[in-house]
Amino acid sequence: MSEFKLSASLEGHEDDVRGASFPDAKTVLSASRDATVRVWTQVSQNPPKYDDAIASHGQAFVNSITFLPPSSDYQKGLILAGGKDTIIEVREPGKPPDDNAERLLLGHAHNVCSLDVSPDGSWVVSGSWDASARVWSVSKWDTISVLENHEGSVWAVLAYDKDTIITACADHQIRIFTPTGKLLRTIRGGSDVVRALCKVPKNHPSGADFASAGNDGTIRLWDIGGRQIGELFGHENFIYSITSLPNGDLVSSSEDRTVRVWRGTQCVQTITHPAISVWTVAACLENGDIVSGASDRILRVFTRDSERQADPQTIQAFEESVKGSAIPQQQMGEINKEKLPGPEFLTQKSGTKDGQVVMIREDNGSVTAHTWSTAASQWTNVGTVVDAVGSSGKKIDYLGKDYDYVFDVDIEDGKPPLKLPFNLSQNPHEAAAIFLQDNELPMSYNDQVVDFILKNTQGATLGQSSQSSGQAPAGSDPWGMESRYRPGESQPSSSPPPPSSRPKVLPQTQYLSIKTANLPIILKKIEELNTQLVISGAKDSTLSPDQISLLRTLITSLEKSSLNLPASDPSAPEGIEILLHLLTSWPPASRLPVLDLIRLLAAGSPATATFRTSSSASIIEIFAQSGVIADMERPNNVMLGVRALANLFETDKGRQLSDEKFTEIHGLVAPLCKGSTSANNRNLTIAVATLYINYAVLCNSASHANLPSSMDRALVIVEDLTGLLRAEKDSEAVYRALVGLGTVLGLGEEVVSAARELYEVPDVVRMVKGRNGEPRIKGVIGEIEGMLK
Repeated sequence: MSEFKLSASLEGHEDDVRGASFPDAKTVLSASRDATVRVWTQVSQNPPKYDDAIASHGQAFVNSITFLPPSSDYQKGLILAGGKDTIIEVREPGKPPDDNAERLLLGHAHNVCSLDVSPDGSWVVSGSWDASARVWSVSKWDTISVLENHEGSVWAVLAYDKDTIITACADHQIRIFTPTGKLLRTIRGGSDVVRALCKVPKNHPSGADFASAGNDGTIRLWDIGGRQIGELFGHENFIYSITSLPNGDLVSSSEDRTVRVWRGTQCVQTITHPAISVWTVAACLENGDIVSGASDRILRVFTRDSERQADPQTIQAFEESVKGSAIPQQQMGEINKEKLPGPEFLTQKSGTKDGQVVMIREDNGSVTAHTWSTAASQWTNVGTVVDAVGSSGKKIDYLGKDYDYVFDVDIEDGKPPLKLPFNLSQNPHEAAAIFLQDNELPMSYNDQVVDFILKNTQGATLGQSSQSSGQAPAGSDPWGMESRYRPGESQPSSSPPPPSSRPKVLPQTQYLSIKTANLPIILKKIEELNTQLVISGAKDSTLSPDQISLLRTLITSLEKSSLNLPASDPSAPEGIEILLHLLTSWPPASRLPVLDLIRLLAAGSPATATFRTSSSASIIEIFAQSGVIADMERPNNVMLGVRALANLFETDKGRQLSDEKFTEIHGLVAPLCKGSTSANNRNLTIAVATLYINYAVLCNSASHANLPSSMDRALVIVEDLTGLLRAEKDSEAVYRALVGLGTVLGLGEEVVSAARELYEVPDVVRMVKGRNGEPRIKGVIGEIEGMLK
């Protein structure tokens, strides 16, 4: 059988292509870190050419996509895509991106990283970093079941048949469920994270039912009973994606820059890409073509049919781009340049298997990599190895990943610094963008953060050791950016200066808020959900045109005032009344954007705190009545509710209300300090810690420090924060909890004595210190230990 050759390069995305689907011979779907979903339609055949259209444009990474085939209800089929905003968007192909989505599926608490559709089209399954998979009914678009018992991110989901779902998890396990949520069996999937699954065709010679792959670079074949049938070796790094072809072959993509084609247990073709990460590969069941998506922002269609191959010039350009690409030495392992063979090796020796890689010391002193093609019986140049010698600098563990630097960034005086991890192999602009998005900071800071990175690395090159250190729990940055090399980045040679000593943090004296948001997107989501409720017949709880108009006015005012409305703004009191009514009348699954806007108003207008219903209920009583803080089936709702409570401290009226309602607010949030309650939602735990910091600042303020009530509240805060610290591992949440704890310890010996004797704070602090070595955490712990002596 002939080899795959390039058919077409699909260029248009502005960032990594993270997901792809190939629903028919004329259509490709893609999802990207540029926050878009695109539909690529073939417009000519010889050579193949495609036009693209944006189907959806959001504000966060989109990295999973699937297609629901046409049916009597959806004659064009449906595109489903999910990503970092936790929402699964359901759209009809061909609709403009500004039109409302068919459905928005809300339920996951973290990035949605995998999607699949059942063979009969009756349900959809999704996997998420929140350690769960969810099964969604296509007829009602609600949750059928939540597939639990995972102990890490659910990287892949496979709708094996109408009665069986298979999941792949970061905890190294493969699990088999029924669509109703019953766990049938658990299989150890290997020695590392399992990232990819596919159904194995019936005509596969192994007789296997499905395949898995992941971080250990091995593809494993299984029967549905959990017995391992075989293993496929060849990849040299993480395997991100795997799929099957109509003829029984398997195809996989990897961090080793390749797509590999497998027949039986043998690799029969290796397709090297001019990119570091080949994130995804998908197959067309109609014609057996494949499409890959990679970190160079390009999708590539490959075919075995000569009639569908690209013209010779396009194929040659692709091969030259592979040859001219730069390969980071980290991918190739330790290299002793003096022992490498010269160019004569390529004509004297044959490879032993397809995809075998050798490194050659060229006459000019450079090191090139070559891969063996069994079909062509020759070595192919696949790039130049950069920084080939001496990359032995010490790495820093942060959030379970190795970095060259982990900086403390002070965004605002008096507020806790943020962590900025950076590898010399990263593009500083990409590192800055990730940092700003993770910490919900305005993208207008991007140039400042880039300048900070460049200044503090002083252009250091790969192989230099870093000057800062730290560690935190694993699993929070699985995008793969930390191990990626960006060719063409210039790097002068001087070393970074040593860090200056850190000033004392305690006591915290300023209130914290979490205010960054995209207001037009919030309004759009509210309008979409309102339309869905109208269509469903729930007109009694929907917004009138006048109310929608008022919310538009309110959002315009918030934008113009930088989220600080003047007290005289008339839209705020009416707007908060509308939003709090929606909070109790809309279904819980539809409340997310409503809560997001309430959160911003809590910080931006005193009207939020002064609002009262006809029965004198404040926002606190309305939150309790709505059950939003207790709705752990929707942890994003809970998180936004807690953020709103924290943001109340931004205004005098808000602080007054928070002071008066301490008992009620504490009753709502205290259960969230138990690790099992807020587990798997980093942002929720950070919001809880932020609220406690604000109460600690209030207790320690000049107007409250000597009040008996502040002493009582301080003991409550100590008890709750020690509970959170016992269970929490996320470094930002731990840091904020320590700042809150240290601030209330500053109230005096009565609180310090209780902390030592009743709440075992010294033991808790030692435990935190033992599992987290970040400088900022060590610094705060040192201050706390000084108070406890």
